[in-house]
Amino acid sequence: MAPAQVDDTYAEAFKSLHVEFLVTARDRKWLDHAICAVTGHGSSTIMCDSEAGAARIVGPGGDDAAFPTPDGRIGAIIQLHMPKFRPDRVEALEKAALARISQNVLTCPTAACFNLLESETTYPLGRKVSYFGNGWQFRDERYGRKVWVTPILGGEFVMDRSFGYAEGVMGGNLWLFGQDLDSALAAAERGVAAVDAIPGVITPFPGGVAGSGSKAGSNYSFTIASTYEDFCPTLQDRPGVNARLPEGVGSVMEIIMNGRDLASVIEATQAAIEAAKDSPGLVRISAGNYGGKLGKNLIYLHPEKQPGSPA
Repeated sequence: MAPAQVDDTYAEAFKSLHVEFLVTARDRKWLDHAICAVTGHGSSTIMCDSEAGAARIVGPGGDDAAFPTPDGRIGAIIQLHMPKFRPDRVEALEKAALARISQNVLTCPTAACFNLLESETTYPLGRKVSYFGNGWQFRDERYGRKVWVTPILGGEFVMDRSFGYAEGVMGGNLWLFGQDLDSALAAAERGVAAVDAIPGVITPFPGGVAGSGSKAGSNYSFTIASTYEDFCPTLQDRPGVNARLPEGVGSVMEIIMNGRDLASVIEATQAAIEAAKDSPGLVRISAGNYGGKLGKNLIYLHPEKQPGSPA
């Protein structure tokens, strides 16, 4: 079976503001609980406070066991992203990080939280979260780091004092056109598994896959995005629809990628294409863009088209 066609196109990514931090826990069970909680409702900033995801499982028992965690326990690298074009991005990202850490990491049994992004710009998240201690919180040095320690019923919650924030990238994407739902989803799962192996990149949608790829704009004034009817399999013969689905395609899945920098998202894109292209029943791989109107970070599916790539 021939590999899927890879369109000569690009994904249109845009700049973000992001934080990157490490959550550790006693074991994988409680780390998974912390991940699910702190990244929940974090698929799209259209209706979520940020786009959130786990980039890597690190430390003892993790995918990257050689990555050192401050307390020597298993941990997850978490990223939160906010579109940089939002005028309130700095304040909004801090609010999202504060809410997610205080409500979902502090509350998770055995969890601790450490900054991973060294930058000149920082948020005093440790101090703000420590106010939960009601005056019993204190500053200390643990694991060679300056932390806030908050007494809690389970013992102590340890958290770095300052957390950096810096520019990142949002909106890298791939569209996977399958003969049916099963083939499109299987190809997407292969792609996500490849992305998960790339440091510094998250796939914020459920399981890393969006089954409801959208377009900008809507017939309803209160909605800024809507279903992309031109590619919906059940609407191809409906009047008013500009049918654009390739012949033989019955389902389309999308992988959306955010990362700490453009190079990481480019690497993840190529890894996903390579992993997915031979998937049975996959017809075509493409990407969504807005003709360069949304973002200036263009990620070409054909790597030789990428500016700066070897000739």
